[in-house]
Amino acid sequence: MLDGHFEGKVFVLPVRIYFEDTDLAGVVYHANYLRYMERARSEFFRHAGVRVSCMDNPEPAAWAVRKLQIEYLKPGRIDDIVEVRTSAHSLTGVRLTADQMITCRGDVLTRGMVEACIVTRTDRPRRIPAEVRDKLLPFLCET
Repeated sequence: MLDGHFEGKVFVLPVRIYFEDTDLAGVVYHANYLRYMERARSEFFRHAGVRVSCMDNPEPAAWAVRKLQIEYLKPGRIDDIVEVRTSAHSLTGVRLTADQMITCRGDVLTRGMVEACIVTRTDRPRRIPAEVRDKLLPFLCET
């Protein structure tokens, strides 16, 4: 099983490309890169010690994508093992900004930038809890 890990402050998540991820030509369907990036951000949080349950007070809340930019450079193909590299670059009172890059055998396939915030189940923005900030700050990369 492929498992993610930190290389310094950069989180690396290996992902195998399966038939279900590709089009008829065996090339990764473009929307699946977003799924890989989302999975890598979730694992980044988990490996940094941030759990969803720590955002349940005073009311349930979750991370939501506020802005996303993506650039497709080269295709991933069936049976490739790609690496999704996540670097958190900015953490304000309400937002986290991260760069993500998907590589395969040293080639950059896709680059992206995501800005996430925390919202309640009623779609109200919420400040990032202090205990979450404290766990994320050691993994903040300098820009």
